[in-house]
Amino acid sequence: MKHVSPTEVTSEARVKGPTRRALAKQQTRNKVIAAARKLFSENGYEGATIRDIAAAAGMSTGAVFANFSDKSDLFREIMFSDISKLVADMREAAERGRGIEDVLLKIFSTGYAFYRTQMPLARAAFSVSWAPQEGELFRKIAPLGETQQLILEQLTLAVERGELGQEAEVKLRAQMLYEAYLANYPQAIFEGWSLEALQARSRDQIRILLAGARRG
Repeated sequence: MKHVSPTEVTSEARVKGPTRRALAKQQTRNKVIAAARKLFSENGYEGATIRDIAAAAGMSTGAVFANFSDKSDLFREIMFSDISKLVADMREAAERGRGIEDVLLKIFSTGYAFYRTQMPLARAAFSVSWAPQEGELFRKIAPLGETQQLILEQLTLAVERGELGQEAEVKLRAQMLYEAYLANYPQAIFEGWSLEALQARSRDQIRILLAGARRG
């Protein structure tokens, strides 16, 4: 049996567990994110400054910049976290669907319901997505593409089940469905449409975009 010295045990423990410094850094990061989320929700993207975020978090601007390169980096982190959770929720909802139209409707509805619970932040995100320069940071958020990929996966499964024909052109339809999903957000965010109204609109969009793809 190999003898393990106390020094080796201590060294191994350091490797396995986070250091106090790492924990402190993560706590600081979490405080900055929480403060930024609140200010982005209250003041919008342009109205929230790094100075204000630092003050709300109870720290210096230097502490903010030690964790994030700039405001867009901080906003991207918040959006990344939200969209990652949303995609996971969408996958769960899709598993409860019956038939491809119901599956897609559940995916769409999950997205709209998610953002209705945090409408001010959704407005900030939408305004950033359309800004000439800042919009680029929003479009680079990886999980955005995962939503379209999820739609593609569900269409592919529908073809395998025989619900859609082999010639359904699932990639093109997935892109069109995703664009329809995004196109409904102005009504949700700025025009106050109810979830029921958004679902009714989505149901019609899905039915039209799947027209000709169904077997039989």
